[in-house]
Amino acid sequence: MSFSSEVKENLSKITQFHTDILRAEFVGYFLSGNMVRKETIFEFVTENEFNIEHFYKILFHLKVDYEPERKGKSYLTQMQAKDVERLVQGYENLAGELQKSVIKGAFLGAGSVNNPEKNYHLEMIFNDEKNCEFVKDLCLAYQINFKKIKVNDKFQLYLKEGEEISRFLALIGANKAVLRFEDVRVMKEMKNNVNRRVNCETANLNKTVDAALKQIDDIQFLKKVRKFKQLPADLQNIANLRLENPDLSLKDLGQLIEPQLGKSAVNRKLKKIHEIAEELR
Repeated sequence: MSFSSEVKENLSKITQFHTDILRAEFVGYFLSGNMVRKETIFEFVTENEFNIEHFYKILFHLKVDYEPERKGKSYLTQMQAKDVERLVQGYENLAGELQKSVIKGAFLGAGSVNNPEKNYHLEMIFNDEKNCEFVKDLCLAYQINFKKIKVNDKFQLYLKEGEEISRFLALIGANKAVLRFEDVRVMKEMKNNVNRRVNCETANLNKTVDAALKQIDDIQFLKKVRKFKQLPADLQNIANLRLENPDLSLKDLGQLIEPQLGKSAVNRKLKKIHEIAEELR
């Protein structure tokens, strides 16, 4: 079972048999992209068995007659347009907790969410831009900022930030799914942090090695042209330490000297050696 199906199963098992709440959920289904009007009827289509069972419960408690049909993997439900229009009349004025039920219905109607172990993506599809904007504004009131795009003749709201997806799932009551989503998200963040640290340390090590190779090249050049012995004693000392310890950082190299030198002091001495070598090249 996909993570999206798990979320819908979680939501479908949470049914509050209060007429206003069920009506608000129905409004969400109505606004979604899987509810389509065909002359005197409305059709709702879904492939999720938990979702269709939940939808039937809503219709039953709202006393809406319907005709169920199975087409391949899809469950198709037909309702009289007059019954649907009666239920959704004045939906723009729904407020408070009922708005959350509208959002939940819209997600159940035509929403999906990716497995967080792969990538973060949650979306809801709409046939009508007005419906899309209405749900987008409802979510924005709860500080969940969906992006909107048009794909062919449909309108899509989507989220790609893990934290926002988690907050959205909590908003619509998918608490079991939130716990799983957060477990995965925390593990991914830990792995990403470790990878970033390893990459950073690797980059720093590569930088140290590259610098050391250039310093060693300068020192060996001075020896080759017989100018090394003419260097001041402190420069010869640091140069010999570099040859003996090609993998050490400047800070670690400075700790081998008596008295110890800081990173900046070691860098100045090696830079002076480089300048002398450059003049002779």
